[in-house]
Amino acid sequence: MNTVQRVAKNTGVLLASQIISRLLAFFYIMYTARYLGAEGFGILSFALAFTGIFGVFTDLGLGQLTIREVARDKSLVSKYLANISVMKVILATITFGLIVLLINLLGYPKQTIEVVYLIALSVIFGAFTQMFNSIFQAFERMEYVSLGEILKSILMLSGVIFAIKQGFGVISFASLFLIASIIVLVYSLLILRWKFANPVFTSANKLLEVDWSFWKPTIKEALPFGLTGISGMIYTYIDSVMLSLMQGDAVVGWYNAAYKLILVLLFIPSAFGIAVFPSMSRFYLTSQDSLGLAVEKYFKYMVILAIPIGAGTTLLAPKIILLIFGTGYTQSIIALRILIWTIVLTFAGAAFVKLFESTNRQVIITKVSGICMVTNIILNLLLIPRFSYVGASIATVVTEFILVGSIFGFAHRSGYGFSMRWFIKNMSKITFASLIMGAFVWHFESLSLLVLVPLAILLYFGLLCILREIDREDVQLLRQITKPKGVMER
Repeated sequence: MNTVQRVAKNTGVLLASQIISRLLAFFYIMYTARYLGAEGFGILSFALAFTGIFGVFTDLGLGQLTIREVARDKSLVSKYLANISVMKVILATITFGLIVLLINLLGYPKQTIEVVYLIALSVIFGAFTQMFNSIFQAFERMEYVSLGEILKSILMLSGVIFAIKQGFGVISFASLFLIASIIVLVYSLLILRWKFANPVFTSANKLLEVDWSFWKPTIKEALPFGLTGISGMIYTYIDSVMLSLMQGDAVVGWYNAAYKLILVLLFIPSAFGIAVFPSMSRFYLTSQDSLGLAVEKYFKYMVILAIPIGAGTTLLAPKIILLIFGTGYTQSIIALRILIWTIVLTFAGAAFVKLFESTNRQVIITKVSGICMVTNIILNLLLIPRFSYVGASIATVVTEFILVGSIFGFAHRSGYGFSMRWFIKNMSKITFASLIMGAFVWHFESLSLLVLVPLAILLYFGLLCILREIDREDVQLLRQITKPKGVMER
């Protein structure tokens, strides 16, 4: 299987699995929000945000570094797994201690503290699953990562349905995250032992060998990834924490009803990035032309998807919120209309984030993310007291705009930017098709979403084909993605 086929296969597998897992996640979020109400959903959302910020400290970029280095040299797998396992134990212990200390110092009610404890434990178990997933990704066996995500979503949806039928409270819902994380970790261990016995378990002594001299340079190299993750998590979740402290649980619930829908959509650039990252890391060493082409295609496909998502969601936000969450979340409509443009910006910048990570320049992302983290906190402090969750929404979009704009600038100066002619040519076609689609959605807004959305999608992609924005090369890549694995490998 050549590189294009391998990336196409991995992208297809990840996209298919992410669609399934995110669809399941969509339903368990919907049922949870409707059942718990804005206040209960706000408590759970706060706990996920609070522990999510600290959860980055369980990894500190070691996962991304493992993917990059093992993808380049598979013989390093045992060394990385043995040493990073011990590092993870230490980091996880420190992380849980920090969470316990801070949540008690903040003086939250007993129920909220218990929910945070349970979610924190699920984050700890998830950190070790993430370590095994790094090995699977480095070997470009994305199907195992995908199956783990689907399994977790199935467990969560089943648990939520059971909890609702039994009339359980918010603490029981938090327990579901812990149970699902433990089961998925066991699954990952079994896959590692079953499918990766030869490269990983070459000998028991080698697997258990801890090389202390390996730690310092590894942590130093991984730290830019980790600092980027910390900055990203803080400006992703700090708004929910600050809303909880300043505005109360119900406001957090309204805000997160919209925000969770946004996060669900992030599977698209994430799946593509996971699939293409190992190949981009190799291209950096073997072919700059191939690396440039990968970045170009990555950016183009993300923008093709992002702009109509932004336009369509802005127009249909009232229908979306009322259909999914009900009349108790009408305050979430304006938040969704604002936050959806974070997705557009995130999609547009995804290719360049992976570019810098795969070319050993992750420190650029670290610096930009650090600036954006501080900016986001300042904006939230200024806007939340006056505009509540609407202010938090604006702060999120402005922060993402600064992030992506800075990344574009660095990419251009690094020689990986696009020519103005290429950019205008592609963006004009995509924008034109999106405007026509938007006009169609606005005119036929009275139609059911189940009818209107598929028609809008067909119209949009039909226009892109007519305008030749989707060309023969793109169609060929699509065929590679959808072609059965056995056919591709012949």
